[in-house]
Amino acid sequence: MGWRRDVRTAVSRSVGPSTALRCGQIERLRRCGGFSFIELMIVVVILAILATLLIPRVMGRTEDAKRAAAKAQISNIESALQLYKLDNGNLPSTEQGLKALVERPASGPAAPNWKAGGYLPKVPVDPWGAPYKYTVPSPQGAEFEILSFGADGIAGGDGKNADIVSWDLDRN
Repeated sequence: MGWRRDVRTAVSRSVGPSTALRCGQIERLRRCGGFSFIELMIVVVILAILATLLIPRVMGRTEDAKRAAAKAQISNIESALQLYKLDNGNLPSTEQGLKALVERPASGPAAPNWKAGGYLPKVPVDPWGAPYKYTVPSPQGAEFEILSFGADGIAGGDGKNADIVSWDLDRN
C-alpha cells in the first residue's frame, strides 16, 4: 500500500494539483462505479411523469394529422388533374376515375398526349384506407370534385368524421 501513496505523490508533483484531483475522482468512480437503485428509480419516475403528460397530447393529434395528409393528397391530385387536362385537353371522366392518372385510359374521352409514366405513381387512397371519390363535373359547380369521407367512411359528419372535399379544403 505504501507504493501507491508514493505513486500518487509523484503524479501530483509531475502534472500539477488539478490533474491529481481528477485522478482521485477517477479512482473514486472506479471504486463506487454505477448508479444506486434510488437514483435509477428517480430517473424512471421522472420519465413516467413526462410520458403521462406528453402521450395524451401526441395521441390526440393523429386524426388532425390524417386530415392534413388527406388535404395535401387532394391538392396533389388536383395538380395532376390539371396537368392531365393541359396535355389532353380534357379531364378524365368519372368512369375513368383517378386511375387515368396512373394508366392510359382505354375507353372514354381520348387522352392523345397522355404522359408516359403517368401523372401519379399509384392510385391514391385516403389516410383511412378508402379510395377518393372523383366526380366530373362537381355537384357544386366546380370543374371536378375529389372527396374523402373522413374517419367514419360515410358521407357527411362533423369534426373528425367530416368529409374532406377538393372545393372546400380550408373548411376543416
